[in-house]
Amino acid sequence: MDPPSLAELSREELALLVPELLLCGHLIDRAGMPHAIAAFGRDGMRDIAIEEWMGASPVYTRRLQRALGFDGEGGVASIFKAMQVDIGAPPQFMDFRFRLVDHDGGEFWLDHCGALLDVEPLGDEYVVAMCHDIEDPTFDATAAATDPRARVRPVHRPPRRPADRHPHCSWTVTIEPDVDPLPWPEAAHRMGATRAADVELATIDPADAGLSDYAGALVDHLRWHDFSRSALVRIAEEVCLQGHLLALAFGRAVAERGDEEQAQDLTRRQLTGIAGLASERIRAALDLPSGLDGAAAVLAVHPALAPRAYVDVSVERDEHLVVRLGRGDGATVDGAWPSLIDADHLKPLEALVRGVDSHLHVEVLDDRPDALLVEVVAGAVAAPEAEEVTLARFSGGADFRFSDRGTPVAVR
Repeated sequence: MDPPSLAELSREELALLVPELLLCGHLIDRAGMPHAIAAFGRDGMRDIAIEEWMGASPVYTRRLQRALGFDGEGGVASIFKAMQVDIGAPPQFMDFRFRLVDHDGGEFWLDHCGALLDVEPLGDEYVVAMCHDIEDPTFDATAAATDPRARVRPVHRPPRRPADRHPHCSWTVTIEPDVDPLPWPEAAHRMGATRAADVELATIDPADAGLSDYAGALVDHLRWHDFSRSALVRIAEEVCLQGHLLALAFGRAVAERGDEEQAQDLTRRQLTGIAGLASERIRAALDLPSGLDGAAAVLAVHPALAPRAYVDVSVERDEHLVVRLGRGDGATVDGAWPSLIDADHLKPLEALVRGVDSHLHVEVLDDRPDALLVEVVAGAVAAPEAEEVTLARFSGGADFRFSDRGTPVAVR
């Protein structure tokens, strides 16, 4: 029996999976940036990150607002709502808190910034690169997707003085009618031309039990099981697509500093690192078994191979476990993660299945122009962890655990 895809999971399973997908999307940078630093140094990594987030976040922010029915609201509350379903701000690991002043003004602060705690041990230069150089233009680009006259400005931010300063940072967001509108970032224009930018995903059924949108009041946190099953399917698919857009923007920024071959190599390393970490977290969140059955279930919902409207993948589990990657899909046209897996580059798939069980490996059955066909096989000896996964595990997000925040309340 073939394992269920995202669209076939239960409401309860999806409510567990969505925050995991958000966190795994955030950890894409932990998987990719060590390789960018090795290739281009700290300043090169900084510039790649700026272009990466400015390319992806405006595009997926507008997608998300349309999907959840608050694209026509405008205002700071709409900016904050989008942040709550953004891989740049996974719940609790990046613990965004909000206050509204009025339609055009508000504040947010981070009670816990997992990204800061990852970077602080590297020294103030890396903290400044993230919390100043990267966040200034990328926060504005994300907010401007809602209103090009929105501005995000720091109240205080790291490096922390004193070292235990709390909250970790604080920002104001204002929509200023008299300022010049920010231009749509050039990197976002490039991402807007991809298949990922306009792919049609699962339709939300308003008749389903639970919330079918996020219209109305901004709440302090989202309790995922309050949403309907079809809404959770759409949210999960949008979050997976955010990861693809981020990886595409990363690859384009690398190619502009090196070449296409280097961009493919670094993006493939990025994929390998996140593939293994995401598999571990998904298996634990859904309480899946090890072995071939667990690998089949994870493969069917892994963000690198979803959503099905963008990635042509099938997972067949009978006496064998066979995975087929088609070559006529949007992911292939865009040059997204699945297109980087072929008979000569199986390491990302190896990391993915070994995130479930270190005894598993992948064997090629067929590699032809229209599809790659592989079998996942159980071996007698456990394989060592891929170095790309070990590098990504540097982040505290690798072992982060979510907690129950109780009933959401409206933000004032």
